[in-house]
Amino acid sequence: MKFQSFVAMRYLGAKRRTGFITIITLFSIIGVLIGVAALDIVLSAFNGFESEVRNRLIGADAHIHVRKFYSHDIEDYKKHADTIRGIEGVVGASPMITRESMIRSGEFTQPVAIRALDPETADQVSEVPGSIVSGEFNLGRTDSEGRELPGIVLGRYFAENLFIYKPGVRVILFAFPKDAGFLSRFKAQEFIVTGISEIGFYEYDKIFAYVSIEEAQKLFRVKDAVTRIDVKLADFEEAGNIAPQIEEALGGYPFTARTWFEQNKSLYSWMTYEKWLFTLIFSLIIIIAAFTIVSSLTMVVMEKTRDIGILKSMGASSSDIMNIFMRQGIIIGILGTALGSLLAFVVCYLQQTFGLISLPADVYIIEKLPVQMRWTDFAIIGTISMVLCLLASLYPAYKASRLNPVEAIRYE
Repeated sequence: MKFQSFVAMRYLGAKRRTGFITIITLFSIIGVLIGVAALDIVLSAFNGFESEVRNRLIGADAHIHVRKFYSHDIEDYKKHADTIRGIEGVVGASPMITRESMIRSGEFTQPVAIRALDPETADQVSEVPGSIVSGEFNLGRTDSEGRELPGIVLGRYFAENLFIYKPGVRVILFAFPKDAGFLSRFKAQEFIVTGISEIGFYEYDKIFAYVSIEEAQKLFRVKDAVTRIDVKLADFEEAGNIAPQIEEALGGYPFTARTWFEQNKSLYSWMTYEKWLFTLIFSLIIIIAAFTIVSSLTMVVMEKTRDIGILKSMGASSSDIMNIFMRQGIIIGILGTALGSLLAFVVCYLQQTFGLISLPADVYIIEKLPVQMRWTDFAIIGTISMVLCLLASLYPAYKASRLNPVEAIRYE
């Protein structure tokens, strides 16, 4: 061990008459500990919420949407879907029609967002077939009191708005022309509710209803065409790389492929901005702890003036003296950062394992506070903490190195 590190370690432990300095040093370590732990826990919670929202959005929707410019419909969609499935990294492709409409159940009428799915390939890209909480995923024709009616699946909260709580209820779906005017005629089709779906994303479950592509083409007068083709990937993080490949495979313009991030860019950007804003705010705790490091080291310099003078008279250089007090700050930073990271890890692990902090079920769609630890966040926060502690030790260390050995021991 170099003598600078040895002296720095000795100075961290105080004699009886310098106990107050040791208390301040202890508070400095605790301050760094709390700041690092708070930052790690908050970022892990942000990661958990971001992951939860992203997974539910991706589960409710596809990784990539393939459309035509100017909202034109896609003809020969089965051939295009087969082409997309042949691209490496693609695990599923399914056509879809999206339309806005009105739906009536008894005396109640509600606007609705229709998603027409292909029953044969929908499970390749969508969680809807596996999210049925009542009834079954059946978009084909079903016998109802001697009549063959097409099936419709409603989102859970949308169904509740129509006071529909179980399958078997008849509803009427209205289709309006795109250029509808005051005297325009609309088309109506009766459906039977075969299932109620709950994807787990409230914004979707309260507005969507699902029918078959065949019935949607008849109702909305779409002749052998679809609105888009949904694509699912083996790794959704590769969407940015695979989307251009899809466009190239389809011949480029007028086709365009939008990734899951582009579809919700404002939401993800806002979550990232908020995460790092809170990182900056909580860094103030570490900055406050750094001020206590300045105070404690300054008092150590004042207390050890005689020792500094003796060390210099024995041949220690100004850089050696500066090194001693900088190492004190580094030791405080290492202890505070390591203990804070350990505390954050224990708290996050207990939350992941036992769910110590629960969330009200009537407000949130998850039962416990989600946390997701990332080593990169821990590393960034640890680096920030160490840099602040190092900067805090510079001024006291510099003042100590400038002491004149003769003046330091003259009155001792």
